[in-house]
Amino acid sequence: MTVLAQFPVEATLFAGATIRAEALAQGVTRLVLDRPQVRNAFNAQMIRELSQILAELAELPADRLRLLLLEGEGNVFCAGADLAYMKEQASAEPERNLENARELGRMFSRLGGFPAPVVSCVQGAAIGGGLGLAVCSDFVLADPRAVFATSEVMLGLVPAVISPYIVRRLGLAHAAPLMLTGRRIQAREALLSGLVQRLVEPAETTGEALAKVLREFLSAGPQAARATRELLRRIAPLPGPELFEYTAGAIAAARASDEGQTGLRAFFYKTPPPWDHPVPVAERQA
Repeated sequence: MTVLAQFPVEATLFAGATIRAEALAQGVTRLVLDRPQVRNAFNAQMIRELSQILAELAELPADRLRLLLLEGEGNVFCAGADLAYMKEQASAEPERNLENARELGRMFSRLGGFPAPVVSCVQGAAIGGGLGLAVCSDFVLADPRAVFATSEVMLGLVPAVISPYIVRRLGLAHAAPLMLTGRRIQAREALLSGLVQRLVEPAETTGEALAKVLREFLSAGPQAARATRELLRRIAPLPGPELFEYTAGAIAAARASDEGQTGLRAFFYKTPPPWDHPVPVAERQA
């Protein structure tokens, strides 16, 4: 988490088991993913807490909440879904599996539809759902060493509930290779694709870079900023009910599938899945 001398903490708004919300100076509210021991990976509790606090913060007036800042405690922004959580959902009863996917979808919908501008500060990595948080933001500041990926396909899964937000942010030309291969991209490539808007420069600290970004956003009138975010949602709409339900069903089905369960087992036991065939040395050198 970044030290922001110009934006000191004025109050703790929420302190859950996995999420912390802080009111900073000048109308900035910071949401901190607080599971550093597992690289801030999602589990069911984090999904519930994040969804709950987003709904509560959305009710605050513009003069109290001018800007929402997302950060991760520790060295990693968010490594995606916790493996134990994924295994639990994959073995759950079909309706429970589907309802969990809907809960995940509602969390991203609340972030994407948040009334105030949203800034994410990414250090370490934003993988899977972590990348989903980033693409639901209006601005991503990244450490130059940060990496980004939707690695679901490598596990026999699909990046379903975050896919509309990825395509909305990047367009098909950048989204399709990212989603279909699961490969990790470096921060500089993410900058070129539009996933990231600014990198921390060598001559500045992350806190200095982030303070500059926050000041830029705070130069807008509070009501005008919210009206503009709503304008952008009308121009580039968030997923509607039909797409929401389809994406929830897609990830629930993938988690319960033979391929998905095989991929999760391979990941858990650190062995390659059966579809991952290494390229022979001769071909790599050709």
